[in-house]
Amino acid sequence: MSRFLTFLVDRHLEGRDEELKESLIAYEVFGRRPDYDPKRDSIVRTEAARLRGRLAEHYADAGRHSSVILEIPKGGYVPVFRYREVPIDDAARPAAARRAQSHGLFVAALCAAIVLGGATWWSLHGQHTPIPIAVLPLTNLGHESSGDPFADGLTGELVRNLSVIDGLAVRSRASSLLFTERARDARDIGPRLGVDYVIDGSVLRVGDALRIDVQLVRVRDGVPIWTGHFDRPIGDIFDVEDEIALAIVNELRLHLGRGRRRYETSVAAYDDYLRARAIRFGADPSLYAERITGFERALGRDPAFAPAYAGLASTYAIRSIQFPLDHSPDELTKLRAAAQKAIEIDPLLTEAYEALAMADARDAQWRAAEQEFRHAIETDPQDSRTRAEFAMWLLAVLGRSGEAIEQARRAEIDDPLASDVQIASAWSLMEAGRYKEAERHCAMLSSEVSLRAQCLGRAQLGQGRVADGIATLQAAAAEHFNPQTLGFLGYALARAGQRDEAQRMVADPKGPNEEALIYAGLGDKDRAIDALERMAARGAQRAGQYLYSPELSAVLAGDPRLPALRKKIGLPD
Repeated sequence: MSRFLTFLVDRHLEGRDEELKESLIAYEVFGRRPDYDPKRDSIVRTEAARLRGRLAEHYADAGRHSSVILEIPKGGYVPVFRYREVPIDDAARPAAARRAQSHGLFVAALCAAIVLGGATWWSLHGQHTPIPIAVLPLTNLGHESSGDPFADGLTGELVRNLSVIDGLAVRSRASSLLFTERARDARDIGPRLGVDYVIDGSVLRVGDALRIDVQLVRVRDGVPIWTGHFDRPIGDIFDVEDEIALAIVNELRLHLGRGRRRYETSVAAYDDYLRARAIRFGADPSLYAERITGFERALGRDPAFAPAYAGLASTYAIRSIQFPLDHSPDELTKLRAAAQKAIEIDPLLTEAYEALAMADARDAQWRAAEQEFRHAIETDPQDSRTRAEFAMWLLAVLGRSGEAIEQARRAEIDDPLASDVQIASAWSLMEAGRYKEAERHCAMLSSEVSLRAQCLGRAQLGQGRVADGIATLQAAAAEHFNPQTLGFLGYALARAGQRDEAQRMVADPKGPNEEALIYAGLGDKDRAIDALERMAARGAQRAGQYLYSPELSAVLAGDPRLPALRKKIGLPD
């Protein structure tokens, strides 16, 4: 809907109201085919109704004081701007005050126009100007005319798949059909189509086998910057068309270095996806199952909806390191399958690479995990979540606290209020013994009450404020069950001399992370190491995270069993 509204407003401000027709909107905004039939597909009308409803909700609530109101009148798609009428009570106000208000409305409207106009100019002429590209009709190299329908179908699929990629401006197939001769020079065709790149290729069908050769050619010098070769059995011709078109488009996106996919999915599938996204993780194990079920329901409606695969993989990744949960033996298998499917459909989904990194870290495959994390960051450097997870679940786990702090700092620049960024910063700083700085990040977890209290309590303990730390952790434990909170509380009680209370807590443990902390507080190295080994069986990154924590590392320093434990987890000495 955001893209829909932006398209309508941009066209209107450019004086192109005549283009705001249902067929063009369906093609430009929702990625429908050029031969879109509104009688068979009502997506434009449906989304327009939703958009009008959202605008009405906005101006009745958060935008109730807006001086300029934007509307999309029924029966059309041309936006209308109007001033909010002056309340009747204002009629009694002095004329000078009314003139001042009128002047303020004019200034507000002018500012809005300038901002919208500036945004439009930037989108048209700035660094995000779409790359103009054309797909030339693929040539049938076979002697049999049976290859022509496939070549034509694959050409159409390439146009359709490219048309739903933000950052690419794809010329219509009708224009490209003018160039059907085999000897085609991109340097001649490009200027005539007004494009910077052309996709050219051929199809050879021999019996039940297909050979497709495709290249992306730069117009200014005619140099191919990417070439792809695809050999496939003919099978279901439509499935093969989809598969090859998707592979080619994703290769182009990676080589061009841009392009977010706009997904053609049903309203029901998208609604299931958003509902699953809205479920927040917590101590209740059913929340993970509920989130997984939501993503699976979305995929049941649309098996090609890559973000749902990525969300499913991410949920499995976070669930895989939680205590105390029963974990199925195929948990990581399902995680990897969902992540790989997401990447197959959309190789620019960073969340899928993050999930793979978490799976590798759980198996102590640290080199592979770091490569996945760095690939995710390279794919989207502004994704703060990737940097936060990289800091907390790999760098801090490996004792590379300096690097962890730097990644968390860079994540905070992009998203200063995100809770996962703040907790990654706090944990990394505490690992480095910088508790005072960590406390500031803990305090910023305003919406995560129990997590904020747990974080603050730990920071207070590190500063020697034991009584404050215990009180804060007790409040956190009363607010929300969490084995980690109980572990830090038991550790604090033991260190404060309340050993009986700590012993009582560890007698009924909720997870090995709780046990490791409390036994460390009690000075029981044998049981602390035993708990860490059981944690390692659950996930290497979880065990390493605790092993390098100041609470355990100070107690276990010099223990002759540590090298063997580190080796088991795959950690450096």
